[in-house]
Amino acid sequence: MLEEDNYSAALILERIRERGCQCGYTIVKDYVSQKKKELNSKATVRFETVPGLQGQVDWGFFENYRVYEDGEYKKLYCFLMILGYSRNRYIEFVTDMSTDTLIRCHINAFHFFGGYPKEILYDNMKQVVIKRLSKQSESEMNPKFVDFAGFYGFKPVLCRHYRGQTKGKVERTVRYVRENFMVGIRYHSLDDLNGQALAWCRKVNNRVHGTTNKIPAQQLAEECLQPMLREYITDKMNVRKVEKDCLISYAGNKYSVPAEYIGKDVTVLVLKNMLSVYDNGEQIALHRLSYNKNEITVNKEHYRPLMTRQTFHVKNTMIHGPEIIDYSIVPDDLSQYDSLIGGGFDERINI
Repeated sequence: MLEEDNYSAALILERIRERGCQCGYTIVKDYVSQKKKELNSKATVRFETVPGLQGQVDWGFFENYRVYEDGEYKKLYCFLMILGYSRNRYIEFVTDMSTDTLIRCHINAFHFFGGYPKEILYDNMKQVVIKRLSKQSESEMNPKFVDFAGFYGFKPVLCRHYRGQTKGKVERTVRYVRENFMVGIRYHSLDDLNGQALAWCRKVNNRVHGTTNKIPAQQLAEECLQPMLREYITDKMNVRKVEKDCLISYAGNKYSVPAEYIGKDVTVLVLKNMLSVYDNGEQIALHRLSYNKNEITVNKEHYRPLMTRQTFHVKNTMIHGPEIIDYSIVPDDLSQYDSLIGGGFDERINI
């Protein structure tokens, strides 16, 4: 139970008594206290010593500041990312905390660092997790962010409840930005502020860090970050749910995907006259984009698993309907299309 969450000794005693254990409170309390110390110690050692493994991300809200944008004064938020081993920092100011904004800030941070770690630690922000449960595997993650993580192949890790030290590096960075960078700041636009923020990041990353006694910028090479081999296009992507008939909807038309993705959320990317469907960064379907309305575009291969489960005398209306349009897609003719999103047709990146 302690591996899952920060349960109290009293709650653990109640749970194990329900399972037939007749022990007293004192022995449980002593065990829980020692076990929590061991877990905290292991977490601290892991975060401090492993290069290239982890980054930490958080939001900061600067309630006393505003920025003039699109004809109005807007609230100011700050995206922060820090690499756990080298302590390299990246900050970016924004006027909203949407999932698209979070993804865009990640991409900017990856470019700034020259890559990304194998996993990134988050608090329970709604842009990453919709419903947080004791086990991350049982939590409901934000499908759009999961697709972004799968596209690059890093693992989102949720911070355990009530264990503040697990993301203490980025929390200290929030405080450092508030007490150092923002003091006496003057800016006339969001671009101006972010230009100053970028210069500040370069400056602090070239100073000796108070904890490691090393210069973060010089330690960056030891992180051995994952290289950015392709670009995630946020402004052209949408998340769609695959219906029971293997179809997704887009712009008033429907398109097929393989049957094994029924019920799942997939990502749709539209570029020029093509519609591509991805799951965790893997391309699973490709269609010519229809500019009509109420049209259904089907690849018969997507229905093969369903067809094998039907008897020979049952007619599959999704295959034989007169309104169906089935484009024959030749991957070789679309190499330029796929190169624009940075990956090949056979590329596989899993979360």
